Amino acid sequence: MIDEATFRRESDRALEQLKQSLIRAEDAMDDPLFETEEKNGVLNVLFEDGSAKFVFTPNTPVAQIWISAISTSYKLEWDSGDSVFVLPKTGENLLALTERLLREQTNDPGLTLA
Repeated sequence: MIDEATFRRESDRALEQLKQSLIRAEDAMDDPLFETEEKNGVLNVLFEDGSAKFVFTPNTPVAQIWISAISTSYKLEWDSGDSVFVLPKTGENLLALTERLLREQTNDPGLTLA
């Protein structure tokens, strides 16, 4: 487990990178399917059709980034070897998992995050 200061720094960095990737994906769409917003350190993805909302939250006490999406909670842990947050069950990093969840929610297999 990483110390609190490192977790805060790395989770802030990871969520900021994710936010920028989401904004780029929005901007690349002729008719955006979602909108990204950040409030009080929590990242939200709101879907234009009102069907859902994804919530990304750093959870400092357990040093995890939590995602609430598609009626499921995902708890990503810090992988010090690769310096990324990953979902232990699948090995997906934060960006890859988010991309997969967005594709499932929007039914758009071509949606990509970079």
